[in-house]
Amino acid sequence: EVQLVESGGDLVQAGGSLLLSCAVSGFLFDDSTIAWFRQTPGKEREGVSCFLAHDIRTWYADSVKGRFTMSRDINTNTVYLQMNNLKPEDTAVYSCAANSPHTDCSASVYRFWGQGTQVTVSS
Repeated sequence: EVQLVESGGDLVQAGGSLLLSCAVSGFLFDDSTIAWFRQTPGKEREGVSCFLAHDIRTWYADSVKGRFTMSRDINTNTVYLQMNNLKPEDTAVYSCAANSPHTDCSASVYRFWGQGTQVTVSS
């Protein structure tokens, strides 16, 4: 069974940092597209970052460029999102999502989703 499990969300002061993790299982990590999304109640889900597992390039939303970094550990099939200099507007439920076989990061639909982890940034 395909599973994506996020962890690492917490309450943090503005300017602080968090590391989110997404443990992936049930499909071929090497032939996948994996992305981070975030959603606040009453707002549409927003794409944060994305990569193709076989590529070294990573794409970021303009709102997080220079502050967030996506990475992966191929030995553990784990994807990370390092979030630095957090702002109150970063408050959201963060979810990882995947397509396998891989698709372009511009894919309109992601097949597999985690349940999300809450990030709250106080002023």
